[in-house]
Amino acid sequence: MERVRVLVVDDSALVRKLMTAMLASDPDIEVVGSAADPLIARDKIKQLNPDVLTLDVEMPRMDGVTFLENLMRLRPMPVVMVSSLTVQGAEVTLRALELGAVDFFAKPSTDLASSLADSAQEICAKVKLAAQTRPRARTAAPRLEVPPRLSADAVLPRDQAPGTRGGSAVIAIGASTGGTEAVRVILDSMPPDAPPILVTQHIPAAFSGPFAARMDRTSAMRVCEAQDGQPIQAGHVYVAPGSHHLLAMWDGAKYVCRLHDGPQVNRHKPSVDVLFRSMAASAGAATIGVLLTGMGDDGARGLLELKQAGAATLVQDEASSVVWGMPGAAWKLGAAAEMLPLDHIAARLLQLSRQSHPGALRA
Repeated sequence: MERVRVLVVDDSALVRKLMTAMLASDPDIEVVGSAADPLIARDKIKQLNPDVLTLDVEMPRMDGVTFLENLMRLRPMPVVMVSSLTVQGAEVTLRALELGAVDFFAKPSTDLASSLADSAQEICAKVKLAAQTRPRARTAAPRLEVPPRLSADAVLPRDQAPGTRGGSAVIAIGASTGGTEAVRVILDSMPPDAPPILVTQHIPAAFSGPFAARMDRTSAMRVCEAQDGQPIQAGHVYVAPGSHHLLAMWDGAKYVCRLHDGPQVNRHKPSVDVLFRSMAASAGAATIGVLLTGMGDDGARGLLELKQAGAATLVQDEASSVVWGMPGAAWKLGAAAEMLPLDHIAARLLQLSRQSHPGALRA
């Protein structure tokens, strides 16, 4: 099996050293070189022909996003961005994902050496995953090992879930790797009076607020980071905070957002399975569940629970997904009634909401 060849680009000598050591610890990865800035990186890409680039956001002579934009135009290749856990870092990283970066890794601001060492498995997994998105045939692509993990029972046991309700349509969307752009494509196509949408996107806590704000600037709907107890209204989108699970509950008169500070589910917090289970319990057949691009299988079992509750369920197709892990797992499980290209999903959501739920959820 060929090892994934990586070029590390960062202006910090310490970060280059630590990243190189972390990546080299994985037998499936070979670090072929490093560069202190994009201009050096440009020459090394030509010389070394790496499979994947890890790219710092803030660098001298040329910032990482400008370099990424040029790279994607002249020599498209898988890139994992390395950014700081700040609001500015989040904004720049989201822009990089728009430009074609596969994924990002958020480096800590303090105790860099020990914090990065603790994140070795995460960054190695992201790099190997990025290599699999390359548009060329790869033999025996490395399989990412998934450690034992908790199910949605850890947050919302089935026997404690409230009774199913019908009524006006509520849309639930789950996504991970590649999902920030996939969600944007859907939201940009929704009218201002669309049914309410709840979104669980695997994203760090520092990034979920800027992500929601960015979506709010481009969508006709009102997009916000969800708050506990917030009423769920038509024309609004509620994004799960990166620090909490997002659930939808019926409080006797209306649907409301509930935030749960429970353990990780499927190694994620927020978890798509948790959102989908809560929707199956509280909204049932009124739900339209969508699972978009992402690594792993979070959301697959939850989507099946939605389907069993009578909800409409669909997944993004493989061709338009950055990673067909989550939607692929749901499709193989029989959890989705439909599989569609990304650019067809928004129209189908609106069609389903009109066909199955003619009423509108009013503020």
